[in-house]
Amino acid sequence: MTTDLHAPHAWVREFRGAVTVCDPDGIILEMNEAAVASNAAEGGRKLIGTNVLDCHPEPSLTKLREFMVRRELNVYTVEKRGVKKLVYQTPWHVDGRYAGFLEVVVEIPFAMPHFVRTG
Repeated sequence: MTTDLHAPHAWVREFRGAVTVCDPDGIILEMNEAAVASNAAEGGRKLIGTNVLDCHPEPSLTKLREFMVRRELNVYTVEKRGVKKLVYQTPWHVDGRYAGFLEVVVEIPFAMPHFVRTG
């Protein structure tokens, strides 16, 4: 089977970070393979069509609800089972209208270089 590398969203399928896309109410619309694997214990691909709010206990549930109301960028790091991850949650839009939010979670090293670029 050949994969059309130019098909919409083809690049994200095997992207190493977990990508989850939700509508404005928190319904999971899409998950790439890393997100499916990361959430396997909670149902993996079966989570598509369910509400992301049902997947979060307190206090993260309250924080997620606040993020959904604010519709602003939310970025933080977390450590779980000895793995540090960057969590990047951002609103997404279609033709300038709010369409929901997406979350990208990538593993990052505990110590990493930081560069300040000028110009």
